[in-house]
Amino acid sequence: MDSEDLKKRIKQYGLRIIRLVESLPSSKTASVIGNQLLRAGTSVGANYRAACRARSKAEFIAKAGISIEEADESLYWMEPLIEANIILVDRLDRLMHEADELTAILTASVITARQNRKE
Repeated sequence: MDSEDLKKRIKQYGLRIIRLVESLPSSKTASVIGNQLLRAGTSVGANYRAACRARSKAEFIAKAGISIEEADESLYWMEPLIEANIILVDRLDRLMHEADELTAILTASVITARQNRKE
């Protein structure tokens, strides 16, 4: 997968997060968790785009690292939505799987960038 394909995939992930948050019930708890999820889930793409514009491998590694953290954080915020019975696990299964996959892809990219920096 090249960087353009990954940008598109990450943007689609962000859009899915937006749609999820918009569909949450209007309780205080759902609103607070939804806001955190919205920030983290949409930040994955913003930081990956910044990584793609990096001026050095070190800057790429740092920005991509933030994307990894945000993908993992968005996964975290989905968990209490399920555990608090705000949303059914069936509804979040595929989105959580996508967060895991994006985290793995971005992590592999950072590992490769670190190895290439040493050469």
